[in-house]
Amino acid sequence: MGLLRQLTDRALDASVFFSFDRSGFERHSAAFDPLDLDLDLGGRRCLVTGANSGIGRSTALQLAELGAEVWLLCRSQLRGEEALDDLLLATENDMLRLHLVDVSSFESIRELVARIGDAPIDVLVHNAGVLSNERVLTEDGLELAWATHVAGPFLLSWLLTPNLRAAAEQKGESRLIWVSSGGMYTQRLDLSDIGWESKDYDGVEAYAQTKRAQVILADRWNRELAGTDVFVRSMHPGWADTPAVRDSLPRFWRFTKNRLRTPRQGADTVVWLAASAAATRHAEEESFFFDREPAPQYPLPGTRESEEDREELWRLVLEQTGLYGSPSDGVLRPPSS
Repeated sequence: MGLLRQLTDRALDASVFFSFDRSGFERHSAAFDPLDLDLDLGGRRCLVTGANSGIGRSTALQLAELGAEVWLLCRSQLRGEEALDDLLLATENDMLRLHLVDVSSFESIRELVARIGDAPIDVLVHNAGVLSNERVLTEDGLELAWATHVAGPFLLSWLLTPNLRAAAEQKGESRLIWVSSGGMYTQRLDLSDIGWESKDYDGVEAYAQTKRAQVILADRWNRELAGTDVFVRSMHPGWADTPAVRDSLPRFWRFTKNRLRTPRQGADTVVWLAASAAATRHAEEESFFFDREPAPQYPLPGTRESEEDREELWRLVLEQTGLYGSPSDGVLRPPSS
């Protein structure tokens, strides 16, 4: 029966539909260790971007339930305040805070970092997302999805690296987490026209491309910060029923709505990566996760980028964010203090 179960699980997971959906989470969660999240996060400061709805909101809720100090990083004051009030009522955790930031704006990010100062940060979760049906440029001249998912989070990570290291020095570790998407599986990194200047805009493809870039950057951050006790992980949540899915992918939502994961199920691995000791016990190359397990990054043929593409992505984002610097190899290391 054990072998039959394993074969059945492999077949269902290979189907994608019965892996990314709610039934997939229910199967996978049967193997979860309940002690992994039997924790008290009191004294831990966790920042979550896009925390006013969907997976970000559920992540903030679950971290608050575990006793963490949670900062909701939101673009909209109205939606942020509504989320804050709801989470305060749901958790009775008085260590919840709202901070306004637009992660697609370099100016907004730098203003947030100035407000944070040197406060140690135990967890930074890059969750904020956007899927637009038309090409939109930000005030920094970048395509909106790229700015929101790639350049903005990169700059925020870079500027808050001293805060993450300060927490690691005080408590032995800190964590940087990127919330990607299973949609990235369909894409090979393509840096030839990230601004969509020479081709018709496709919001779904732009979204998936930036989610692929997030995972590649997370791998690089993991190497850059090796030995600092700042653990970097990325994950994808499967298919969850969130406002973003309903609004941006209405046909997909109508077709799958009865099988979509709840936001809490979609956020489960984010919370596990943020809180559990088990999440730090994996090899350096095992940095991408799905349902609390290391996941393949290239299950489809033809989607693996070259090492030259990975280096070009790192250099490109350094240039876009104004961080490209002086070392002879052209790579400016994250600041150490």
